[in-house]
Amino acid sequence: MRILTPFALSLTAIAAPALAQHDGNEFISAFDADHDGRLTRAEYDAGRAARFAATDADRDGGLSEAEYVGEYTARLEQRLARSTEADNRKTEERQRQTRQAHVRFGVLDGDHDQRISRAEYDNVGKRSFDEQDGDHDGIVTAADAVGKRNRDRG
Repeated sequence: MRILTPFALSLTAIAAPALAQHDGNEFISAFDADHDGRLTRAEYDAGRAARFAATDADRDGGLSEAEYVGEYTARLEQRLARSTEADNRKTEERQRQTRQAHVRFGVLDGDHDQRISRAEYDNVGKRSFDEQDGDHDGIVTAADAVGKRNRDRG
């Protein structure tokens, strides 16, 4: 079992929510396959598995930094296209988020082999879901999202 340094733990705290989406409602909508406003663990796991497979462009079973950052950047661009923010704010966000994506890659690549394995990807996904599921019932709802925001402020 690996022991994480305080620095690595702080980066992991950044990485998990960032992979999970910025907001609980976005977290739900990103993976809510039946669009009922509730995200079950099964829906989440299936969505993450599909995302991993789609991101693994060379089908080698792991995500390179280019694959990982490229997939995140594509989702970021979609979000920025829907945003009503001024262009200069979008540019700042794009630059900041892209830098963070590179940092997250380094954190998620726990064995430092320059790729995120499926196990590494699944591990952060589990932590992200558990963090969002405030009442630990295996379903993330809007109420869980509000509770998480309150805990984060707290």
